[in-house]
Amino acid sequence: MRLFTFIFFLHLVLIAFLIIFLTVYGLISTNHKHHFHPLKFYAPLLTSTLCSAIFALIWQWVTRLSPSKAIKTAFWLSPLLTCAVGVLLISISSAGGLAAGGVAIICAFIQSLYACWVSPRIEFAIRILSVSTAVPPPKITTLLILSIFTCILYLSFLVSGIGGATAIRSSFSVLFISVILLSMAWTMHLIKNLLQVTISRIKYMHFACGEDVYTSEAFYSTLKHSMGSICIGSILVPVLGVIRGSARGMKSVAGDTDEFLFSCANCYSGLASTLVMYGNRWGFVHVGVYNKGFVQASADTWEMFRNIELKEIIDLDLTTSFCFLSGVVGGAICSLVSGTWTLAIHKSYVTEVSLYAFLIGYFMCRIAMAWPQACVLSYYVAYAENPNSTRFDSTIPVRIEELRRFQA
Repeated sequence: MRLFTFIFFLHLVLIAFLIIFLTVYGLISTNHKHHFHPLKFYAPLLTSTLCSAIFALIWQWVTRLSPSKAIKTAFWLSPLLTCAVGVLLISISSAGGLAAGGVAIICAFIQSLYACWVSPRIEFAIRILSVSTAVPPPKITTLLILSIFTCILYLSFLVSGIGGATAIRSSFSVLFISVILLSMAWTMHLIKNLLQVTISRIKYMHFACGEDVYTSEAFYSTLKHSMGSICIGSILVPVLGVIRGSARGMKSVAGDTDEFLFSCANCYSGLASTLVMYGNRWGFVHVGVYNKGFVQASADTWEMFRNIELKEIIDLDLTTSFCFLSGVVGGAICSLVSGTWTLAIHKSYVTEVSLYAFLIGYFMCRIAMAWPQACVLSYYVAYAENPNSTRFDSTIPVRIEELRRFQA
């Protein structure tokens, strides 16, 4: 596991050198060619970074106070804001803007259909989120503020590199920007999962044993023992999540059809289920509690869910979708703020600035939502290990009976 920790920090060092080089070279290039306007490019993006941090803190506060309002708002607001981003991009009338705007509007339509489809399951998501977050982890606000402040500095540094690559306008600019964005995705997922593992340990001990664990103690233990597993999980979970989502979509389209085009749907779905068994977000709880390797922890929790009929419940659980859509809301807000500003001062930057701002807002909001997601994860895992514990109410047993009646 130490190898993966070494690889992660080595990649950070290499990315830092790349960004410094791109920033300095880009500024030199700007001074000679005058085709890049740093203030018009950087100001909207740096503002979106600050905007994303403010929204992320406010949104997690709303989630803590009223899970019901937060979930309903996320499911119905995300398609509207995503559609607004699409309209903004299409209004630019450039080829890139039309393509990105079209994708955004299609995504908004899919989100709308999804919200209608899952509406009967929202009430259970509200119950499970309310129960699991009823007692927030101690000093969670301090931990979140420190994490988000770190992300502000980190994202601002990446923005300087993206601006430098844009200023250079070489054949490698797209490659440089892609590398920076991939580094952003890995690092932000790692920060999110670092919080999840820390908070999962605290909440698991509360649900399973009634014990209180100091946040600082759990955080330092995670840094010391679990970084390698988190580095691996931060790559596997997003990739396998995409595979599983595409498999579900293919199976839904195929239905019971035996035509050739859909003949591989069941095979692909089975492969996706097998892969997810060895790389799922539920494994982060055992990583934090037992210091297991990520793959082993994922397999253990998945098998445990199967044994007590929890697998179908977690397959239908909407709290993960809520956290994802919350990120979409944050990303869309940042994209609209930066995109509208850029449209007013320098139209040619609108598409790229809007997309970068969306990613910044998305990742920042996902980090802020790491603690409620960790609460839900630890609640399910603690219940799976001891379903008869008096520390749990009837939320999950009632849901199991509802699903049994529905299947009958």
